Amino acid sequence: MRMNRGLVSVVSLCVFATVLGGCSSVPREDYDAAVAESSQLRSDLASVQERLAAANARAQSLEQDLLMAQSEADRAAELGQTGFEDISGTTISTRGMDVVVGVAGDVLFDSGKTELKRSSKATLDRIASVIASQYPGRMIRVEGYTDTDPIRKSKWKTNERLSAERAMSVEAYLVSKGVDNNLIYSAAFGPANPKGSKAASRRVEIVILN
Repeated sequence: MRMNRGLVSVVSLCVFATVLGGCSSVPREDYDAAVAESSQLRSDLASVQERLAAANARAQSLEQDLLMAQSEADRAAELGQTGFEDISGTTISTRGMDVVVGVAGDVLFDSGKTELKRSSKATLDRIASVIASQYPGRMIRVEGYTDTDPIRKSKWKTNERLSAERAMSVEAYLVSKGVDNNLIYSAAFGPANPKGSKAASRRVEIVILN
């Protein structure tokens, strides 16, 4: 649709006159205030854009650092060097690319108990330290297991309940030592997946998920 040329001329003349101070119903002080506000908004926008660019650059740098750390941990796992090898009372294995740190139940707990032994905390301290240094950002699952003997003389009604409470005790302790609460959870398996002996079956496995 073509605009009427006469209307264009009138609009153009009005705009020109407005710039010169005529043909305008807007007070000069309001016009100046609007111009100043517009200038300030442009300045604020430029400042926000600069801060956003800096934040994005920082986020990309942190993401790159995390990827490098995870890659190093993956390479170590492939080579059989998980970082946990020298921690007494543990067994190290893998499930695919997941690293499994097994800790004997007798190392962690007294019979039928869910409170950690004082002597077990040194082992868990070292595990937490390795997780922080070599596996940052990785999800952790704490798995509780028992032997296959049914519970008869304990307040825990089932082996599943006992294994759940023990897994949660280990989880809570690792969190208290700096493991991110948002990256760790526990699971109870009771007598599932027994080992070669009852003592070996009673365990907690700390699984660093890939």
